[in-house]
Amino acid sequence: MQRFLDDQNLSPAELKAVSDCVDIFRKRLTNLGWFMKCLNESVARQANKEDNCTGHFWESRYKSQALLSEEALLSAMCYVDLNPVRAGMASTPEASDYTSIQERIEPKFDAEKAVAEQMEQGAITKFNLPIKPLQPFAEVINNDTQNDLPFTFIDYLELVDFTGRAVLADKRGAIESHLPPILKRLNVKSDSWLKTATQFEASYRSHFTKSPPSLQRSA
Repeated sequence: MQRFLDDQNLSPAELKAVSDCVDIFRKRLTNLGWFMKCLNESVARQANKEDNCTGHFWESRYKSQALLSEEALLSAMCYVDLNPVRAGMASTPEASDYTSIQERIEPKFDAEKAVAEQMEQGAITKFNLPIKPLQPFAEVINNDTQNDLPFTFIDYLELVDFTGRAVLADKRGAIESHLPPILKRLNVKSDSWLKTATQFEASYRSHFTKSPPSLQRSA
């Protein structure tokens, strides 16, 4: 490949090898799994260097699950935002560090600074993509073409708060009378929502290999 890039004369066999490599590289450029492999590896190397250790850093391999409905998107967002609460690392969503919901409540992450620091540490060598903020919530729900998240931020905050409190055994069912409007609007049953939002990985792994992503809807 280096000789090809230097415009040197190559034999037919060498040109065939170059063509095969190009095909592989092109496939990798559009392969999300390969991108995550490279990203995870660089993060693991940096973390191991900081901790002065070796070995696996991530618990399991990267998995991809398509979110094909509003309910699926909501449950995935809530599941991730409530991870620190569920793990006992934070008492409330707003106190859970490194989550999107904390950043939305009190923005303080400087993406450009973070990229510069990663380049300085050698974790990444270049970054030519535009730095994008978190996808905004809709100001007004519009069923037509809509690029923003199809829920209001207040509704989402209420939903995360409701779900986080309902996770506790002594709270389950006690908040039924305070069901957030967003669940009523989407016609989603509360017991189905709690199971999906708090056990997202397990639920989607078993259910969506058989049917499209959608929470159980009430009649």
